[in-house]
Amino acid sequence: MKLYDYTMAPSPRRARMFLAEKGLEPEIVQVDLRASAQLKPEFLAINPQATVPVLVLDDGQAITENLAIAAYLEAAYPEPPLLGTTPLEKARVLQWNSRAEFEGLLAVAEVLRNGHPAFAKRAITGTDDYEQIPQLAERGRARVGRFWGVLEQRLAQSPFVSGERFGMADITAVVAVDFAKVVRLAPPESCTSIRRWHEAMRARPSYGA
Repeated sequence: MKLYDYTMAPSPRRARMFLAEKGLEPEIVQVDLRASAQLKPEFLAINPQATVPVLVLDDGQAITENLAIAAYLEAAYPEPPLLGTTPLEKARVLQWNSRAEFEGLLAVAEVLRNGHPAFAKRAITGTDDYEQIPQLAERGRARVGRFWGVLEQRLAQSPFVSGERFGMADITAVVAVDFAKVVRLAPPESCTSIRRWHEAMRARPSYGA
């Protein structure tokens, strides 16, 4: 397998952590997003959406999107389970992964991509140019602040984001927490449950993947 990656980006970090938790070490191919390498014809032939991560299998088939990559890896390498084992556990993992992605990770991205000069005319990933909307950056800040309250409440009730077992939702949430530091929106010190959980995440070998 090959993983098309960009070390500094949050999205491919999720795939790296998932692979690390499975004990898998694919070949890593760096796609320099700062140099717009994702828009080069050779990469667009692999992923016309011009995004990373992309997992390319040994037979040359490419899988894009973190959830699809995770679904493939979970089916192909079921141990340890990261998407749940019982019907309810599977539902909870997907439920909280979705919330961590849309309420947390994408809210941070909204702040960065609509407020940082480096993303002028590149407010949305992909091949098309989109102008920044400053109001979306402000909305993103409010959304991130609200998400910290949601995450704090959840982690006050359970050791991991989706319940009693570490899973994909924890990967997405910890990437969101770390990504928020880029725009100076880290969880407040009062979020003691997030801090406890984050220390546990930092202790996992996959955290540094």
